[in-house]
Amino acid sequence: MSISGPEALRSLEDALRDIRREEDEIAGRLAHAGEMVAKIRQQEGELLRKLAAIRLDPDTQKQLSGELSGAERKAREMLKSHGDALAEVEVSLKALDAEIAALGGERSTLRAEAEKHDAALKALAQKIRPALLERKDYTDALREAKSLTTIADEAMRKTEQAEADREQKGRPYRDDPLFMYLWERGYGTKSYRDNNLVVWLDGLIAGMVGFADARPNFAMLNEIPLRLREHAERQQQTAKAAVASVTTLEAAAIDAAGGAAARGSYAAAEARLAAIDEKIVVLQDQRDEAARSQRELAQGSDPAFSSAIAALADALGREDVRVLLSDARRTATGQDDTIVQQIDDARQRAAEEDTDTKEQKARLKTLAGRRRELEDIQYEFKKSGFDNPASSFGEDNLVGNALNEFLRGGISAANYWDLWQRSQSWSGRRPRDDNNDDHGSRSDPWRFDERFGPGSGNWGNVSWPENSFGGGSSRSRRGGSGGFSRPRGGGLRTGGGASGGFRTGGSMGGGGFKTGGGF
Repeated sequence: MSISGPEALRSLEDALRDIRREEDEIAGRLAHAGEMVAKIRQQEGELLRKLAAIRLDPDTQKQLSGELSGAERKAREMLKSHGDALAEVEVSLKALDAEIAALGGERSTLRAEAEKHDAALKALAQKIRPALLERKDYTDALREAKSLTTIADEAMRKTEQAEADREQKGRPYRDDPLFMYLWERGYGTKSYRDNNLVVWLDGLIAGMVGFADARPNFAMLNEIPLRLREHAERQQQTAKAAVASVTTLEAAAIDAAGGAAARGSYAAAEARLAAIDEKIVVLQDQRDEAARSQRELAQGSDPAFSSAIAALADALGREDVRVLLSDARRTATGQDDTIVQQIDDARQRAAEEDTDTKEQKARLKTLAGRRRELEDIQYEFKKSGFDNPASSFGEDNLVGNALNEFLRGGISAANYWDLWQRSQSWSGRRPRDDNNDDHGSRSDPWRFDERFGPGSGNWGNVSWPENSFGGGSSRSRRGGSGGFSRPRGGGLRTGGGASGGFRTGGSMGGGGFKTGGGF
C-alpha cells in the first residue's frame, strides 16, 4: 500500500507532536519528582527536630534545629523560584507550538493553492505544446540542453568512478605507515628539507618501501579525481545555463498564452511556502532552546536550586544527625521508634524518586535527540518537494514499523531518510534533485515532457548528481546530522544533536505509532 506525499508529511508532523507531547510530560514528571524530593527532605527535617526535642539537651537541640530550619527555608524559597521559572518556560513552549501549528496550517492551504495554479499551467502547457515544438529556437535549445546534460552526467559518472578508484586503489598506500610518513613529509619533492642524518634515514626507508616508484602512482590517484571533478562541475554549469534557456522560452510561451497571472500566483505561493519552511526552522530552534531550558530546570540543573537542595541534604546527613539516629535505634522507646521509622520511610521514598528520575532523564535526552533528527527529516522532506500531491511512497511502513525502528534507535536518521528517498516516486513528473538554487524542486512544474523527447514522462528535471553545480547541498545543520541540509540557527538540528544527521513517531489513519508507547 502506498501513501501520498501530503499523507506522509502529516504522519511526520503527527510523530513530532507525539514526541513533543511526551517530552513535556516527562519534563513535568521530573519537575514534580524534584519538588517531591525537596518536600520529603523537609518532612525528614521536621521529624529530626522532633527526635532532637526528645533526645538532646536544649542547647544542642536549638543548634541542630536552627541549622535544619535555615536549610529548609532556603530550599522552600528556591522551590518557589524554580516553579515560577518552569511555568514561564512552559508558557513559552505552548506559544511556540501554537505558532508552529498555525504556520503548518497556512502551509497546507498554500500547498493546495500552488497545486491549483500548477494544474492550470500544466493544462495550458499541453495546449500550446504543439506550437512551441514547431519553433526552431525552442527545439534547438531543447536539443542543446539534452546534449549538454548528457555530457555533464557522463563527466560526473567518470568523476565518481575515479573517486571510487582513489578510495579502493589508494588504500594499500594509505595503510602503509612508512609510505605515508614519507608522503606527508613531502619526500621526493622540492618542499622536502631536513638535516643530513634524517635525509639519509628517510632515503633508507624510501628504498625499503619502493617510494620512488610508488609516489607518482599515488599522486596520480589523488590528482585525477580532482581534475575530473573540476571539469564535471564546469560541464554542469554549462548544462544548467542551457536548461535555464529552455525554461525562459517555455515561460515566455506560457505567458503569451495567458498564463502569466497563474505563473505569478504559483511563484508567489511557492515563495511563501519556502519562507514558511524557513520560519518553522527558526521556531523549531527557538523551541529546542526552550525545551532545553525546561529539561535543565526539570532535572534540577539550575545551580541555585540544586545548591539549595544539596545544602538541605547535607544538613540532614551531618555527623550529629547520624549519631542521633543511631542512638534512637538502640533504644526501645516507642516514640523514638515511630519517628525513626517515619524518617526511614521518607528516605526510602526519596531514594525511589531518585531512581525513577535517572530513568526519566535518560528517556528525555533520547527524545530530544530523536525530535531534532525527525525535524531534520521533515525539513529535507519538504525541501525535496516530497509533500507534493504528485509524490507518493511505495512503503507505507515508513510511518509504521520503520518509524518505530528509527525511534527505538534500530536505524540511524540517515538510513531512515534513505528509505524515504528510495521509496519515493512521482506521478507523471518529478521535481529536480538539485536543492541549491532556483532550479530546485519548487520551480516551473509545468515544463514540457518533450525536453527529453515526446512521452518521456519527465517534465523537465535534470537529475543532477549529489554535489552538483560546484559544491553540492549545504550540510550545515546544528550538530551535523548525518548529511542533512537544514540550517540550524545559533547551533541548529540535516545534523542535530545526533551528531550528524536527522533527528526524530507518527500515525496513519488514526492508529499507528505514538511515541508515548516507548522505544
